[in-house]
Amino acid sequence: MSEKLFVTGGTGGLGGHVVPLLRAAGYDLRLLSRKQHEAEPGVEYVTGDLMAGDGLDAALAGVDTVLHMAGGKKGDDVATRNLADAAARAGVRHLVYISVIGADTVPVAWLRMKAAAEEAVRDSGVPYTILRAAQFHDLTLTVVRAMAKSPVVPKPGGLRFQPVDVRDVAARLVELVQGAPAGLVPDIAGPEVIAMGDLTRSYLKATGKHRLLLPIHIPGKTGKAYRAGDNLALEGALVGRGTWADFLAAHV
Repeated sequence: MSEKLFVTGGTGGLGGHVVPLLRAAGYDLRLLSRKQHEAEPGVEYVTGDLMAGDGLDAALAGVDTVLHMAGGKKGDDVATRNLADAAARAGVRHLVYISVIGADTVPVAWLRMKAAAEEAVRDSGVPYTILRAAQFHDLTLTVVRAMAKSPVVPKPGGLRFQPVDVRDVAARLVELVQGAPAGLVPDIAGPEVIAMGDLTRSYLKATGKHRLLLPIHIPGKTGKAYRAGDNLALEGALVGRGTWADFLAAHV
């Protein structure tokens, strides 16, 4: 396959699963990084800065498809707009973006940022595909592990998640890259809806720890959105195969 695929976030957690799948599918990859890397067979590294927009025009020269997986705690909307604008200037034919379930429904600053990033993709004029995913098992584990360090662990009432295996998301992204631009596609989530308290209990049981769970109420519009399940994909979603229990057994 001679198509050149430009990838952001290829050296991250999700990228570590996606890049080998893309290489196995025969793609020649151009990976964006802020650091220098030695070239690998079929993988070219280029330096650039999404937040500043530096180096993007050169990095996108001759690229047919862009897979945007890079993200952070802040600035994703700016970075995505810079990338999408550069993709438009380069004549990119397909921009694939990974977002988060609830980006347009839960009034949390990080999710609003993801919604703004989606808007930047839509406004760019580049044919696009947007996939919203549930929280990865890895992130869920990071959260419950941090909470369990305290002798008293908060148990937010009504807060539920559908944690998804990163490998399921990676496989879906590769499918979307290989397909035609499809706009906003069905969400991908894990096979179970699990209350935050149950996620915490399962982690404590797996680690042999004992903690007091303290019920708390999430106030305001944010709490109302979570209690309504606005962060969930209850209908029409693609359901991954990896379960939270299997992930815990493998990682704890």
